[in-house]
Amino acid sequence: MSTETSSAPDFPVSHLTTDPTATAAGLLADVETQSVAGLTVVVLDTPTLGDRSYLVHDGNVAFVVDPQRDLDRVLAVLEREQVRLTHVLETHIHNDYLTGGLALAERTGAAYLVNAEDDVSYERTPVRDGEVVSVGDRMRVTALATPGHTYTHLSYALAAVPEGGGAPQQLGVFTGGSLLFGATGRPDLLGPDHTDALVRHQHASAQRLADVLPDDAQVFPTHGFGSFCSATQSDATASTIGDERRSNPVLTQDEETYVRELLDGLGAYPTYYAHMGPGNAAGPGEPDLSTPDLAEASELRRRIEAGEWVVDLRNRTAFAAGHAAGTLNFGLDGGFATYLGWLIPWGTPLTLLGETPEQVAEAQRELVRIGIDRPAAQATGGPDDWADDTLRTYPSATFADLAQVRHHREVVVLDVRRAEEHAEGHIDGALNIPLHEVWDRRHEVPSGELWVHCAGGYRASVAASIIDAAGHTVVAVDDSFDQAAAAGLPVS
Repeated sequence: MSTETSSAPDFPVSHLTTDPTATAAGLLADVETQSVAGLTVVVLDTPTLGDRSYLVHDGNVAFVVDPQRDLDRVLAVLEREQVRLTHVLETHIHNDYLTGGLALAERTGAAYLVNAEDDVSYERTPVRDGEVVSVGDRMRVTALATPGHTYTHLSYALAAVPEGGGAPQQLGVFTGGSLLFGATGRPDLLGPDHTDALVRHQHASAQRLADVLPDDAQVFPTHGFGSFCSATQSDATASTIGDERRSNPVLTQDEETYVRELLDGLGAYPTYYAHMGPGNAAGPGEPDLSTPDLAEASELRRRIEAGEWVVDLRNRTAFAAGHAAGTLNFGLDGGFATYLGWLIPWGTPLTLLGETPEQVAEAQRELVRIGIDRPAAQATGGPDDWADDTLRTYPSATFADLAQVRHHREVVVLDVRRAEEHAEGHIDGALNIPLHEVWDRRHEVPSGELWVHCAGGYRASVAASIIDAAGHTVVAVDDSFDQAAAAGLPVS
């Protein structure tokens, strides 16, 4: 295979500075290992983004597929397994996170395989449909063109060469954003002008994978574990081509039915996705995970008054009980990076408040994955340390509390679930402003006593903090929406 050289990356490349709180145990916390025909497949899960990366080795050499940007996790696996990385493979130019592939390849000297058709600004090893890559003596990886999530999407079929020789045995396929567990990657991320063509490519690509691979070949997708890159979600944690052939709509439905039902089911996706494709084409560098500068209470107040974001990382119960005025609550116990990246005006300076240095470091790690590289400042402790004036509070409540209150006085019910969730069932008279629209529409929120709810409490807490910072009287409903009707609220 040839190497194609292009201009140097214009995406900012930061020097590697490590997370001071990281430990080997912490880096390996979301790592699972399985054996497949004498090869080892290590799954590196990123549950907060709904993605998986993979490291595969034969005991001596390894390749990695779709690594996240905090590449110290991969380095920790390489050290634990005592293997040498020779290849890094990208299935596509990702839309939901910045890749660690280029930085990992540069750090280790591995070949960086990216589709030859992708327009990128860095040196890579171009790979094309049908090319077979030998990784060590036992692993053979075949690139398969599977457009649909993007036009240049590749899947990688893995075969093992028997130790005694003979024909390679097909073991599995790394499908990126193509064939997922019970679903496919969404086809609308490149814009409406391309959606119809891509969804039809997606159907054809899934058929191709089912045709060329045996039923017992394992499916190893990158997306589909909560990622908004997936068209729908599945609870499955493992699958095979045969499983998907029997249950996945893309393989059980004709093209027109699949296209219609998939497009009808698509909802909104995070706005920060618009920055991920260009960033990945430019070539992200290694992230700087060192501790940001410390901000005292007076500095935090100055930043808030200047329109910067000061984000409290504590859980929603603690935040409601007391917080510095003007701070926003994106707890680490929910979809922190997804929702913060979705709501924050891109480029707004960001300060992180955590109870411990570990919380701040965890937030930094999540944020570099979506291109928010260096917080402006940080502080640890509690709200008494962060406020130079009286703390603000607001109540937390249940749907039963809401039902009781509505017997006695008029309140505004604000539903911050997505529009499709609201359409499926909502409290009569509730105002629906999806969470991802709350920041831009916060001035539309009516006056009066606002009871904010979502499906489980996390999104309501984010919205409540925004509305509270705008000076409204707010109550955060921390309850499952399944309890609304049972509490006597009119739901239709």
